[in-house]
Amino acid sequence: MQQDIERIRGKVIEMSSLGETALKTCLRALTERNRQLAYAVILRDRYIDEMEKDLDHQCLEFLVRQQPVAGPLRFAYATIKMDLELERVGDYAESIARQSLKLLDMDAQVPTKWLLEIGNRSIQMLHDATLAFAHQDAELAKATIACEPAVDLMKSQVNKELVRLFRENKLSFEALSPLMAIVRRFERVSDQARNICMEVLYMCTGDYVKHPGAEAVRILFVDVHNACRSQMAEAAGNSLGRPRFVFVSAGIEPQPSDARTVSFLAGKGIDASRMIPKGIGDIPHLDHHQVIVALADEVRHAFPRRPRKCVFMDWTVPDPSTVQGSPEEIHAAYEKTYAFILSHVRDLVAAVEGENL
Repeated sequence: MQQDIERIRGKVIEMSSLGETALKTCLRALTERNRQLAYAVILRDRYIDEMEKDLDHQCLEFLVRQQPVAGPLRFAYATIKMDLELERVGDYAESIARQSLKLLDMDAQVPTKWLLEIGNRSIQMLHDATLAFAHQDAELAKATIACEPAVDLMKSQVNKELVRLFRENKLSFEALSPLMAIVRRFERVSDQARNICMEVLYMCTGDYVKHPGAEAVRILFVDVHNACRSQMAEAAGNSLGRPRFVFVSAGIEPQPSDARTVSFLAGKGIDASRMIPKGIGDIPHLDHHQVIVALADEVRHAFPRRPRKCVFMDWTVPDPSTVQGSPEEIHAAYEKTYAFILSHVRDLVAAVEGENL
């Protein structure tokens, strides 16, 4: 049995090393403006995917053949969970590489200092999480978990600086979107490192640490551009003042916010001027959303694989930003769409609260 455990442990360390190397290569691609490095990360992601399948198979085989109990059983269970976390790290590295290619193609000025800071911090967390697993070091796992809020704060600070540059016309919207996506991906790497450490604590102590945010009800609104309808829905949800609910929005192809939508919401007492359009891939912890609401027909066909245990709803509604006519007719279109969305959000929230979900 111990020989099987050591073989599986070695596979986890190897898989983590591949992910760590991919993330470091992404930083090099950005700082050196090297497309070849970015392409290499994208091409090598398949090795991490293949290793994820192989490791999962080895763990299942170990469970069936050895029928472990106590510590070895916790080891196998934690490894299966970590396998998924590390596969996601590989996906994030691939995504960072693809976003880097967009920046290099548009010859945009990349604020590498900020990206290096959050990138290196996240990579160090992943490295420490792997060491904690390799040496069954519960104290190192706890110390690594304690680093995660600092990365969250760093992400917020970097995003604020990027938005400031955008508002000062020092950064184009085309460059803003991939830069914010890269920052989010690195922040998610720190989340995966934290999750790995939680599994290490379970493996070492038998105590299960609940993942943060598990008590919140997360609802994602999606339309085409995240410039009008989905922003209305996010604003409507937040206006209800339900602290247990987290409302976010995204678009299939994000574009700058519709000025008339911002003005309309301001008339409702809602400040939407700071809302930044996001793509579906920019949403943190997509798997943690209990409800995804489509506000356009295109979403049903373009949305990626739905997260497990997620309810998908279709609230297709006309886009008022496309309406032409008199000011009164245009305002009426916005009013009608907003009223439709608000009434559905209220009923959905009431249903969730009534079912105590």
